Amino acid sequence: MPLFSTLIGRVARPLAAAVCVLAAGAAQAQVTPATPPVYPPPAPPASDTTAADQVGRDQEFATPSVVGMGPSKGLIFHYERMPRFNVASDGQAVGLQDYKSQAEKNARLVIKGYIPFWNKPHLKMLLGINYEREEFKFRQYPTGYELYDNIEDKGLKTLGAQLAIIRPVNAVNWYIFRLKGELSGDYTAQGVNVSDYLRVSSEFLYGWKRSPTFSWGVGVQLGYTFGRQSIYPAVLYNRTFNNRWGVEAIFPARVTARYNASPKSLFFAGYSVDGFNYIVKLRQPLRRADNIALRTLELRETEVKFRGRWEREIYDFLWFGLEGGYRYNYAFDAFDRTNNDRTKIIDSKLAGAPYASVELFIVPPRKFLKKTLNK
Repeated sequence: MPLFSTLIGRVARPLAAAVCVLAAGAAQAQVTPATPPVYPPPAPPASDTTAADQVGRDQEFATPSVVGMGPSKGLIFHYERMPRFNVASDGQAVGLQDYKSQAEKNARLVIKGYIPFWNKPHLKMLLGINYEREEFKFRQYPTGYELYDNIEDKGLKTLGAQLAIIRPVNAVNWYIFRLKGELSGDYTAQGVNVSDYLRVSSEFLYGWKRSPTFSWGVGVQLGYTFGRQSIYPAVLYNRTFNNRWGVEAIFPARVTARYNASPKSLFFAGYSVDGFNYIVKLRQPLRRADNIALRTLELRETEVKFRGRWEREIYDFLWFGLEGGYRYNYAFDAFDRTNNDRTKIIDSKLAGAPYASVELFIVPPRKFLKKTLNK
C-alpha cells in the first residue's frame, strides 16, 4: 500500500487540475424516479458549419448516451483486490518445469482521467490518460520460477493515453472513433524500450439514437480484450426502459443491467471480459532443452468477471463506487517473442476467486449540469 499511495500522489496532482476542464464535456444526465430529464436540442453558433443547413431552426444532435445513465467521470481512483487462490503452470517447451503454488494476493490500482478539449454540438473530442499496476504476492518467495519472481519483484504496469472522437451526424446517427496507445509490461523507471512495450488498440462504432432513452450501434474493435491483439465485432446497446431500469452494453466485452434507486444512487449487475497483454523481461533467462535462452516473454491474461456494483454520490461532484463479484481466469499464458508464431511456453491456470474493489471519482458539479441543460 505505501507504493500505491505514492503513485496516487504523483498521478493525481496533474489530473486534478485537468478535471476542472471536464465541465465543458458532454455530461450524461441522471434520471429521477418521477420526472427523468430530456436533453434539449442544442443550437449551434452561427460559425458552426452545420448551421447553414438548419434554415433558422435548432437541430438536435444524436449521441450514444441515454437518459438515466450515471454522471460522466472525469478523474477515477480504483483499487481492486483478490484473496488467496491456487496457481498452476505447465511448461509447454521441452526442458521447462511445471509449477504449483498459491498467490497470497493479487491487487490492481487504476488511475484514469478524461479531458474534453473540444466540445461542439456536432463534434466532441476527449483525451484520456491512465496508469495501472497489477501486483502478485506468492506464498513462497523466491518461487524458483523465473516468470513469477519477475512479476512479484517488479509488478505489471500500464501507462497509456487515448483520443476519443464522438461525432453526431444528425438527429439520429452518430459514430465514435477511439485510438489508444499503452506501454504495458514489467518495465521500471530506469529504462523503457517503447518499441518493446507499446500496445495499440482502437475501435469504431456507428449508431442510431432512436429516442432519448434508446441508442444502439455496431462496429469493430482492435485490442487485447481476449489476451492477444485481435479484431472482433462489437454491438453497443444503451436503453432505459423506465424511471428505474436500464441496460448498458458493448457486447461481447461487457453487459450491465442498471437500476436507478435515486438520482444519487445507482446499482449495476452483469459481466465483463478483460484482457491484458504484458511484456516481461527475464533477468535470468529460461533455457529450453534445445539450448534456446528465452529472455523476453509475452504474457496474455484474460478473465471474466461476474459483478455487482453500487455507485453513490458523496457530495455534488464527488462519488464513490463499491464492486464485488467472482473472477474466472480464462488464461494466464506466456509466449515466446523470438518468433512470429508466438509459441506458447507456459500454460498457467489461476483458480477462480471472489474479488472486491473500491472507487472514488469526480464528476461535473450539479450546478454546471443544470446550467448546461438550460442553455
